[in-house]
This record gives sequence, structure tokens and C-alpha cells, in this order.
Amino acid sequence: MSAATASPASTPRPLLPATVRQSLVLAGRAVRKIVRTPEQLLDVTLQPVIFVLLFVYVFGGAIAGSRHEYLEYVLPALLVQTVLFGSVAIGVNLNTDVEKGVFDRFRSLPISRSAPLVGAVLGDVVRYAVSVVVLAAVGFSIGFDVRTNALEALAGAVLVIGFALCLCWVSVWLGLVARSAGSVQGIAFLVLFPLTFGSNAFVQTSTLPGWLQAWTHLNPVSHVLEAERGLLVGGPVAQPLLVTACWMVGLLAVFVPLATRAYRKRT
Repeated sequence: MSAATASPASTPRPLLPATVRQSLVLAGRAVRKIVRTPEQLLDVTLQPVIFVLLFVYVFGGAIAGSRHEYLEYVLPALLVQTVLFGSVAIGVNLNTDVEKGVFDRFRSLPISRSAPLVGAVLGDVVRYAVSVVVLAAVGFSIGFDVRTNALEALAGAVLVIGFALCLCWVSVWLGLVARSAGSVQGIAFLVLFPLTFGSNAFVQTSTLPGWLQAWTHLNPVSHVLEAERGLLVGGPVAQPLLVTACWMVGLLAVFVPLATRAYRKRT
């Protein structure tokens, strides 16, 4: 056996600037896919509008006694819920791309191994930004008021998008280990429903039974919501923001390596 066949020439690993450039190029590919198929945005545009109208005009009077007060309570929750549910799409799309062999073609190119995954995640920022703009427009049109200031409101938008970007690495990992796109969606919503509805999103924690209050205090979504409400309508921000930042770092520390490892095994 010749030396050439025994040990194939190794390809040098791309440097960080090249990896960043390749990730941005692939993020542009993800954005172009959204532009060509705008119906992909229905889950982050039409669906949240329906949720706002449903919760405010159907449940608002019964839960809070005042639709306007409930609007100020529930709109930050719907912002968080929309981007969390929207994070499932990236796992479904990645699973479909892997099944079609798209990532096999990526691996034949002289690009960083992580660029396709990072590019897909960065491309999802567009989906999250669209959902925040749509929900804010609907909220303002039916009477929502920002009680803080423009800078804090902008920080609230950045916070909710940043948390979604960290959480979507869970969806990326699921998209690479699940056998089908339907499995990704089923497993993801199985996790997201208790995280969203088992929090202080739609009712005060004090109205919940004791065991559920304990879960609510541990639930990272509760801390994101508390920080979001503080930035939009006033209230404590520092402590829930610190806890949220710890959760974001933890999600990245655990699921980025898991997703990268699953990508290497799957493609």
C-alpha cells in the first residue's frame, strides 16, 4: 500500500476570519430561502397576531379583569413564546437538508465544518426580528404602552432574540440526531410547551399550585419573561437578566458541541 493511499493529505483548517466569512455567506443562503418561500414566516407573523387577539380579547377580562392591563402583562410573554416556538423551524429545515444531501455537498467544499450550522443559525435572526416587529406593531395598535424608554425597549428586543439564538442550538442538535423532520417538531414542542405554559407567561406565579410554583422559579423562560417585562413596562431587571445570561451561556456550552459532534457523525 502506498503512502498516498494510507494517509490522505490533510486539509488545513480555515482560520477564524475565513470561518466567519463563510458563515455569513451561508446565512445569506438561509435568508434567500426565506425570501423565496415567505410562507415560512407564517409561524412568526400570522400566528402571534392570532395569539395576541385570542389572549387579550377572549381571556384578558376573565384573567386580569381588564383587557388593557392584561395586554401589558401578556405581550412580553407572547414575544418570548413566538421566538421560542419559531426556533423549532431551524431543526426541521436542517433535518430536511441533511436528508436531501445538502450538507454532504457542503462537506465537499473547502469550508469550515461549523460554517453551515453557524450560517443557518445567523440566518434565523431575520425570522426572529420579523416576529418582534409584527408583535410590537399589533401591540401598539391595540393600546400597548412602553413605560420605560426606547433604549430599554430595544434592549428587550435584543434580549428575546439573543435567548432564541441560544435555544435554537437545541433545535439544531435535534435536527441532526432525529430520524425525520416530523420527529424534530414533535420532540421540540414536547419540551417547549411545559417551558412556556409552566412559567409566569400568562398568569401570576402566586396563582399556581405549590409544586408548579417551584418549577416556575427554576424555569429559564420565567426569568427571560421577568427581564423582558422589566425592560418594557418596568420592574426588576438586573437579577432576572443575570440568571437569563447564565442560562444562555449554559445552552451554548452544552448544545453547540453536541450539535457539532452530531453534524460530523451525520454527514
